[in-house]
Amino acid sequence: MGTAATRATVYLDPELHKALRLKAVETAQSLSKLVNDAIKESLVEDVEDIAAFEERAKEPLISYEAMIKRLKKDGRI
Repeated sequence: MGTAATRATVYLDPELHKALRLKAVETAQSLSKLVNDAIKESLVEDVEDIAAFEERAKEPLISYEAMIKRLKKDGRI
């Protein structure tokens, strides 16, 4: 992990824990590394989502009805 790790108690669904243990064995990684990597990936996705929202914040809003009409007109539904 590179820096000193902080210990935390996390309660996992038993089936998820089993799958995680199996993946750890198959990939020769620790449970902690797998969990840390998954959390980092989730946080990166959040950052990307926030950036996309900020980028589109000034776009005009469109109503649901107008969107449905546009989709029908374009032959998408």
